[in-house]
Amino acid sequence: MASYWIETMGCQMNERDSETIAGLLEREGYARAAAADAADVLVVNTCSVRENADNRFFGLLGHLKAVKDARPEAVVAVCGCMMQQAHIVERIREKHGWVDLVFGTHNIHELPEMLAAAGGRMPPLHPNEAAGDGAAGRGGLRGKVHVRAAREAIVEGLPARRAYGFKAYVNIMVGCNNFCSYCIVPYVRGREMSREPEAVLDEVRALAESGTKEVMLLGQNVNSYAGFSGRSVSFPELLRAVDAVPGIERVRFMTSHPKDLSEDLIALFERGAGGAARGRGLAHLCPSIHLPVQAGSSRVLARMNRRYTKEAYLRLVEKLRAANPEIVITTDFIVGFPGETEDDFAETMDLIERVRYDAAFTFLYSPREGTPAAAYPDQVDEAAAHARFDRMVARLNEISLEKNRRLVGRVEQVLVEGPARTGEGMLAGRTFSGRLVNFPGEKVAPGDIVAVRITDAKTFSFGGELVE
Repeated sequence: MASYWIETMGCQMNERDSETIAGLLEREGYARAAAADAADVLVVNTCSVRENADNRFFGLLGHLKAVKDARPEAVVAVCGCMMQQAHIVERIREKHGWVDLVFGTHNIHELPEMLAAAGGRMPPLHPNEAAGDGAAGRGGLRGKVHVRAAREAIVEGLPARRAYGFKAYVNIMVGCNNFCSYCIVPYVRGREMSREPEAVLDEVRALAESGTKEVMLLGQNVNSYAGFSGRSVSFPELLRAVDAVPGIERVRFMTSHPKDLSEDLIALFERGAGGAARGRGLAHLCPSIHLPVQAGSSRVLARMNRRYTKEAYLRLVEKLRAANPEIVITTDFIVGFPGETEDDFAETMDLIERVRYDAAFTFLYSPREGTPAAAYPDQVDEAAAHARFDRMVARLNEISLEKNRRLVGRVEQVLVEGPARTGEGMLAGRTFSGRLVNFPGEKVAPGDIVAVRITDAKTFSFGGELVE
């Protein structure tokens, strides 16, 4: 039986795309291989958000070249966000012409036909190809590039090989209309397009019937979801419908843009003493939100085209904590954005002190070709950016640990995910609010929800013990 291997880079959106890629391959009769050098089809699903992802991808191609040399009949395919950029496809054409197939983010559903083409049965190139038109006609990758400039429609009903049986990602929309000045996503993922609410609910119902307990609704900006079912359906309305699906015990979502976080959405987090839903609060909506701020300076936020101020962001945090004082708030920060001064960075540090995040993803600014910020003249000195980054991370970690220590002794309901990385016999799982807990356990299986007492707090995780 033919086999496949997939390497996924980047965010949950890419992980969900890779589940579809695996589902399509398995529908064609492929089985998952244990390692790249044992696979007949090797797929790398790329991310273009950060420069280190580019570097990692081209480093991985070096390893796959050795596999291709040893097994020339193996098909090497590269896909995802990086492939939507013409300069990346050109680099592959010039230096990695042995790659068999290149495709982008808009035509994953055509993978079986593209694989057949890579094996010598090439159909005509699609008329609206973007990077493909430029790269396919000059040797190297001739006839191998299938990159569309735009998505024609969301294709429903595609198979998926889910990574887990008890939790699942569910895309509710694709693309982005925000065009933050540093971000390449709108150019590689395309403009916003929402799935129909019934299509989302059909998927969630099917998952629940198969045993899924937790769903995470995905979109570049879920707040701007606008499905249509005889009338426009908002994201809070969709959340209410998902929350009501029998069998679904936990509902999460990512990512939520601060510029259009609505009062209706905040109200869904309302909880009273003991954590029970109150008012308009939803019973199964997890009390956590990822609310990327990127910077604490309103001047920098304007240059980023984020369309909110520091003060407006702080008001959102106040409203979220009024709805649920124990809500977990996480965020993203970019340090060293062009034009950032020490005063601007001081505003970011002030924001951190005032919000006291539970956790944060932190990044040094890296210019992405094709974005406005890449052409800004006032790029920040690398040493200064690194120094600011280190100061910020140190303080964020101190706050996370301080907040985590307050949970020692509390009993939490933990969804078991599987073996922990901390030692033999240890299990890992997540609380209702999304915190990672490692604990010893017997006769407990992935997908079980068990009571765990928190016994130890670290910066990024907890230790615990089962409560009998």
